[in-house]
Formats: sequence, structure tokens, C-alpha cells
Amino acid sequence: MKKIILLSAFTTISCFQAERNCTDFKTGKFSFETTVKGVKKITVFERNDSIETATYDGKTETSLVRWVNDCEYIVKNLHPKNMEEHKAVDIKILTTSKNSYTFEYGIVGSSKTAVGTAIKIK
Repeated sequence: MKKIILLSAFTTISCFQAERNCTDFKTGKFSFETTVKGVKKITVFERNDSIETATYDGKTETSLVRWVNDCEYIVKNLHPKNMEEHKAVDIKILTTSKNSYTFEYGIVGSSKTAVGTAIKIK
């Protein structure tokens, strides 16, 4: 009997899939909070299907958005001012909720990634 209960519990847990309604977040206005050298920084960005405008630290940048699939896209700065800004960023939506999504991001071609959460504000 114990084996049946354990097997049933294992099956239920292993079948659980995190919610991913990525298409709900292809467009809209979002806020993303991060800490840089101990200081909280907020980025506000607005995205339509192919263009994203982000404001961070008082600067506004416009980027091209290319969707790889419903849950992954690449952002490339349209007007880079230095070599760092020339690098594209790969973003993978990991989970979604009603008004937010958790994502993994990193420079295209680099194995270093970070995780963040964006909140839809409009």
C-alpha cells in the first residue's frame, strides 16, 4: 500500500508543469527591479511585438525584439553607444502568473545568465 501511495505522489509531482502563458507578455508595459552594487535599480520598458523601449537610470534605449518562439526572444539595441551595447541579450520566459513573468537572461553566446521577474503594469 505504501508503494502505491508513494508512486501516486511521485507521479503527481513529476507531472506538474509551471504555468507559461508567454503570449500574454509579448506586448505591454513592464517593470523590472534589480540590485546593482547594493543599490536597487528599476527598469521600466514597453514592448510591442518587435520594438522595446526601456528606461533605466534616467536613460532611454530602443531595441529590436526578435521572437525565437512564444517564450524566448532576443533584444538588440538599435543605437548602441559602446561595444557592450552592441551585444544582443537572449531572454527566456520560465514561468508566468497573472501579471508577471520570471525569466532567464544573458548575453547571446555567453554561458553566464541571471534570473529576474518582470511585472506587467499596463
